Amino acid sequence: MTNLTPIWISLKTATTATVITFFLGITAARWMLSYRGKSKGLIEGLLTAPLVLPPTVVGFLLLLLFGRNGFIGQILDYFGIKVIFSWYATVIASTVVAFPLMYKTALGAFKQIDSNLLACARTLGASEWKIFWRIIVPLAKPGLIAATLLAFARALGEFGATLMLAGSIPGKTETIPIAIFFAAEGGAMDRALMLVIVMLAISLGVITAVNYWTEANRYHKSKPRRNFPGNIPKINWSTLEKRQKSLDYPVPQAKIKLTVEIQKQLPGFLLDVAFQTDQTSLGLLGGSGAGKSLILRCIAGLDTPDKGRIVLNGRVLFDSNRGINLPPRDRACGFLFQNYALFPHLTIAENIAFGMPTKKSRQETRQEIEKQLIVVDLPGKGDRYPGELSGGQQQRVALARAKASEPGIMLLDEPFSALDTYLRDKQEKILRNNLIRYQGVTLFITHNLEEVYRVCPNLLVIDKGKAIAHGTKQDIFEHPGNFRTAQLTGCKNFSRALAISQHQIKAMDWNCILETIEPVPELLEYVGIRAHQLIFPDTDDEKNTFPCWLATISETQHRVTLYLKLNQPANNPDDYHLQAEVFKDKWMKLKGRSFPWKIQLNPLRIMLL
Repeated sequence: MTNLTPIWISLKTATTATVITFFLGITAARWMLSYRGKSKGLIEGLLTAPLVLPPTVVGFLLLLLFGRNGFIGQILDYFGIKVIFSWYATVIASTVVAFPLMYKTALGAFKQIDSNLLACARTLGASEWKIFWRIIVPLAKPGLIAATLLAFARALGEFGATLMLAGSIPGKTETIPIAIFFAAEGGAMDRALMLVIVMLAISLGVITAVNYWTEANRYHKSKPRRNFPGNIPKINWSTLEKRQKSLDYPVPQAKIKLTVEIQKQLPGFLLDVAFQTDQTSLGLLGGSGAGKSLILRCIAGLDTPDKGRIVLNGRVLFDSNRGINLPPRDRACGFLFQNYALFPHLTIAENIAFGMPTKKSRQETRQEIEKQLIVVDLPGKGDRYPGELSGGQQQRVALARAKASEPGIMLLDEPFSALDTYLRDKQEKILRNNLIRYQGVTLFITHNLEEVYRVCPNLLVIDKGKAIAHGTKQDIFEHPGNFRTAQLTGCKNFSRALAISQHQIKAMDWNCILETIEPVPELLEYVGIRAHQLIFPDTDDEKNTFPCWLATISETQHRVTLYLKLNQPANNPDDYHLQAEVFKDKWMKLKGRSFPWKIQLNPLRIMLL
């Protein structure tokens, strides 16, 4: 039995050190994940130093700390506690050398988690503690298990630091590596071989387990459960049709108002926007990188403006002058991310319930989940996991989850961007119906002009961090007011313009004189007209009618884009002045005409910019 004592000491020491390392490692990893201080590199170096330092150096440093004359040693000696050359010394040495493996592996696992999942959890009102235990730890589970096994293996094989701090006391501090060393040195090769075989068996077992967890899927997968987990009971889906008919969504009665006045310096430009809206739905339109998503993130508290204020329904969310900056969990903002940010390890019901107010009873929670699943056309899907749903279904779950948190504002960041074209129509109808019933402000970002026109009655046009237009969608599309707004709202035909009289201009790039209904502004720069507003009359009796020739065409399943040159034939496909969009039936009639065709730039449709 004496020969087995080192095995028992090593297992007891490694297990104890692993437990300590587990909690210390994930705590340090969680802290370093969010730490952005200037000393991050130095702290990172100190935490991982035992991984690269020779074990004897680590042992010597521990001896300086825990020895009789050491700082910690003197404190412990005052209380009559002796660490050097005790079993506790083996635990300390093993913990110190195993800690970097636990810390680095855990930190790597945490960093692999989609940051949108954490941001989404914050907008749903979750505290950082809840996010850590409900989201981060479950999603990092394979990495944490691998880290724990690696830390155990490292603690089990520790030799140099243990020998320096704990010595080699048979039956007390003699671990397997130390026993092997002294057995081989004393000529007891049989005993050394037996202990080596034990170490090999344990190490191979650990390595096999590490490989298993490393190659496992990042996200937990299992068969759908037939009951909602936790405190959410199974729903009686046989009553869905009756409940659906009885759902009541009253028209908003409370005053809705959002005020945003923020500035934030970005690498390429300054985000500087100021707008107010008391409408239920506002579409944010602009090019890529214009700052649209950042505006939403600032409202939700996921990013902080340099200065300004954000007020929702009289409640101050951010005010740099007054030092107010509510955390995301306290802002009551429902955020629908581009990738939906559903928690993959939670069922659909658990996802919806995640952000629901804790004041709700079990019955109220069940009814709210049932209602949300009905209105997004997903009855009976509560026990599924996100990975088992299509992209369109996942988007609807994300919408239901955001609404279930009872937000004062809904922030939709290009919700259809990840969907195939054939799915967009149905999803858009469901979204429109939900927004009609939603009693709050909605900000909707999209690059699709037709989408934003159908979904939002009002638009805010953003360009390089500035709000360049704000009003009803009809006003902005018909009277954009400036060149960039006209361009962002889909106008394709522009020419530099020169005023001739109060109602006459010269389109220099089109080489023609145009009559206008609106008075010509003093600071005229461009004239524009939308491609679908060009007219092909049979005669040239109307104003602004010119002969034109076809340069080339571009065809889709429903429409044809005609590239036309005014007043003379085109020399090549790139030699054109205007783009005209016509339906297929109109094209079939036009292409039978002989050149030159007649084209009219209706004075009512001309935009002076």
